[in-house]
Amino acid sequence: MTAAKTPAPLKDLGHVPWPEIQDTTGSAAGIPALLTAVARGDAETADTALGQLRRRICQFGFVVDQATAATVPFLWELVRLPQVTCRADILRLLKSIADARQWETTATAYPKLLRHPGNHVAWEREARHAVRAQRAVLQDLLTDRDTEIAEAGRELAAAIDG
Repeated sequence: MTAAKTPAPLKDLGHVPWPEIQDTTGSAAGIPALLTAVARGDAETADTALGQLRRRICQFGFVVDQATAATVPFLWELVRLPQVTCRADILRLLKSIADARQWETTATAYPKLLRHPGNHVAWEREARHAVRAQRAVLQDLLTDRDTEIAEAGRELAAAIDG
C-alpha cells in the first residue's frame, strides 16, 4: 500500500492569465513568484514576499485591483498549509481585502466612477466575494493551537460576517 501523494501547493497558478490582468503596480505577472515564495520560503523570504504581494493586491491595506480576486483562492490555499510560516499575516491580508470599500465608497459620492474604464468598484466587490467564498476554511483555523492564527481567524470571521 502506498501513501497518498499530497498535491503540490499552488498547482493551479498557471490557470490564471496573470500577464493579462493588473495589480497596483501594473502587470500581475509577478504574483505567481510571490505566492510561490510564500509557500516554499523560509520565514524571512515568506514575510518579504507576502509584504510585496500585499502592496500589489491590497495597497495601503484598502486599495484592491483587478488581480486581487484571482489571488484570493491561492491565499486561502496557503493559509491551510501548516508549513507556511506567515499564516496569521495571510489571514490579516484576507481581512483587509474583505474590508476594502475604498472604490465603492468613492463611487457613492462620485457616481461617474462607475463608468470608469477600469471598473475598480467591480474588482473590489469580486475580491470581497472571493474572500467570503471560502469562509468555511476558517472553522479549523479558529481553533488552531497557534493563538495568533486563531485570533487572526476570528478577526477575519467577524469582517466576513459583519
